[in-house]
Amino acid sequence: MTTTTLSTALPAEHRERLMRVAREVSIVSGERLFEEGRRADRFWIVRTGTVVLDLHVPGRRAVTLESPGHGELVGWSWHFPPYRWQLGAEALSPVRAWEFDAEAVRSLCAQDPDLGRVIATWVGRVVAHRLHASRVRLLDLYAPYGSGSPV
Repeated sequence: MTTTTLSTALPAEHRERLMRVAREVSIVSGERLFEEGRRADRFWIVRTGTVVLDLHVPGRRAVTLESPGHGELVGWSWHFPPYRWQLGAEALSPVRAWEFDAEAVRSLCAQDPDLGRVIATWVGRVVAHRLHASRVRLLDLYAPYGSGSPV
């Protein structure tokens, strides 16, 4: 497990506070969770199944960048103004997840700065991880010699 999964990124007390505002959802295979550029008003933690994160590339099909699975955060744009999705996401398989209302979580973070710091650190790690994964994937697809990473 990486430090980007919920169970390793948040200490138990903060994880428990966050989970109080979660709701269980089921997402059918092929359903779009969000579209690049639209309002980011929620996020998910995958329980089962896989979600595909994709990026619109002008003149081409959307590029799959990463496939978060069990325990991983789907959606980080809710955390940063102007709260617009930077990527798109689709359920690759049936997904069970915990869904969180972004405004409720931001409110929790404002009320408890320690929780806010822990969540901000977690989301920052996810963003850094996804940025690196996106870079490697785009280099593999479009650079003359790929990324040079053994993927």
